[in-house]
Amino acid sequence: MQDRDLYARILGLVDPWEVRDVKLDLKAGEVRVTVAAKLHASLLCPECKKACPGYDSRERSWRHLDTCQFKTILVADVARVECPEHGVKQVHVPWAEPGTGFTALMEAVVIDWLRSLASIKAVAEQMRMSWDEVDGIMARAVARGLLRRKRYQVRRLGVDETSFQRRHEYVTIVTDLDGGCVLHVADDRKRESLDAFFRSLTPAQLEAIDVVAMDMWGAFIASALEHVPDAERKIAFDKFHVASHLGDAVDKVRRAEHKALLSQGDDSMKGSRYLWLTNPDNLDEASTGALNALHQISVKTSRAWALKETAMCLWRFVQRLRAKREWLAWIGKTMRSRLEPMKNVARMVKKHLWGIVNAMVLRATNAASESVNAKVQRIKRTACGFRNRERFRNAILFHLGGLDLYPAAASATHTTS
Repeated sequence: MQDRDLYARILGLVDPWEVRDVKLDLKAGEVRVTVAAKLHASLLCPECKKACPGYDSRERSWRHLDTCQFKTILVADVARVECPEHGVKQVHVPWAEPGTGFTALMEAVVIDWLRSLASIKAVAEQMRMSWDEVDGIMARAVARGLLRRKRYQVRRLGVDETSFQRRHEYVTIVTDLDGGCVLHVADDRKRESLDAFFRSLTPAQLEAIDVVAMDMWGAFIASALEHVPDAERKIAFDKFHVASHLGDAVDKVRRAEHKALLSQGDDSMKGSRYLWLTNPDNLDEASTGALNALHQISVKTSRAWALKETAMCLWRFVQRLRAKREWLAWIGKTMRSRLEPMKNVARMVKKHLWGIVNAMVLRATNAASESVNAKVQRIKRTACGFRNRERFRNAILFHLGGLDLYPAAASATHTTS
């Protein structure tokens, strides 16, 4: 097989394109493949697909997959046509998408590497590309995937924020709780961050939402109340967010009591934090025995722990009136406990009781969003952090958006070859 025929098959060229020349430059370490359209070939407008007269042509080049150890560069004079309807347009080529210096197959391989959660730096070194070139392929893949994303009908949404950098910089992430994919990433965690997502939905999509699971962040609550019909019965405050506040309160009580006991020369509470904050069902026999012994010593912490465990048991109630009644009874008991950290949690629960009851009745949890958050942190660690918010957003959507990332020409070329 001649080298021109070989590369024509490798590239999946179809009429009217053909390989005119193949040159190996040993000094540069490159193979240059020259491609051209056959004489008298019809030139089509890329917009309307109608045959149009040629206007001019310009030489373009694309990086292709390496030939053995040599970089492979595809070169072609690409014509521009003058369409009566759309003006002067450059014709499409079958091996690459417009506006890129790489063939579709080259971009597809880079996307495969990136999807394995390799860092941009590692992929750039492996593929002998610049950092910006790899980042550009990721950005184009995300833009392509978002354009292809069909109008979705999501019934259960999760809203969460995750850190972008230190100094309390955040991005807001909206997740499909059923599908587990990220739908929206916005800067900061302001009301406007979530408003942009809701405004992108049609009235029918907003009406179809059954659950918006979130923490008790006021900006998110205000946005959902404004945009989601009947949001007062759809906003659900996550169980694990409440549990986190309760755990922090118990730990504050423990630290204060431990300090008081130490002043009396009693260090029996030393190293007991794990026992107080761990789910009792997850403790082994020895740990359970140690916790029982601590209950005899740590009177205040023991009472705080009992209030925490009682609150966790309330989530089994799924009837609205019963759930509300049980929580109000817990709030009353906690407010009489004389444990200020626990009383602060009780005040918070009372203020947000409507959303907590919604979570119980709707059996809603933001666990999928928390899982996404953990994956986002892994992406950030792999990249050794992000300085640019747009790149952080692209990385999240690339890995977690459930998008169709690959160039259309890549699958077509692969099938042809």
